[in-house]
Amino acid sequence: MADTTNNSRYEKLTLLTEGDFQAFLYDCDGTLADNMGAHKKTYVHIAAQDGVLIDAALVDELAGWPVVKVVEEINKRYNSTFDPIEFAHKREELFLEEYIDQTQPVDYVVNHLKAHVGKVKIGVVSGSQRSAVERTLRVLGIAELPEVLVCAGETPHGKPFPDPFLAAAEKLGVAPEHCLVFEDGEPGTRAAEAAGMKWIRIDKI
Repeated sequence: MADTTNNSRYEKLTLLTEGDFQAFLYDCDGTLADNMGAHKKTYVHIAAQDGVLIDAALVDELAGWPVVKVVEEINKRYNSTFDPIEFAHKREELFLEEYIDQTQPVDYVVNHLKAHVGKVKIGVVSGSQRSAVERTLRVLGIAELPEVLVCAGETPHGKPFPDPFLAAAEKLGVAPEHCLVFEDGEPGTRAAEAAGMKWIRIDKI
């Protein structure tokens, strides 16, 4: 059943991406990698160490935001005083040590990326740190395929601002209107729209 669903979604995704596109820009967590459950656990775990019990749904709501910005939002909503940079560091350490090797692919998206290598330019644009993104792509077996990575802290603003997608387009030498973005959350699609790019919510297929 899972294979049938994946094949159906792959076929739909392929149809949706036909057109005059010169670059495909994929989000990583939740789009290429089926790892949002693990990411949510790390936020909850680190916050709980200081006695703050957060609702993991917040992480879904802010999908694509840089970790530092998510922590700033946690502080606002829970009246907590986490140091965003320290929290982000601890969260990444926990994710890399305990969770990353369990990462599974979102098959129909990973297969779509593989099928278009050499046909269009490929970029990965993520709100995670470069070390985590690179390792995630290695676990998925696609680390050598993207021509460009743009990760957290590498542009003046992260998603939902357009900066990461515009940076990827510039590095690839492709005009924004010829880029297509693949995302699993609203912050990412808002960033794509602000960048003047068309987008697809892979979780809605």
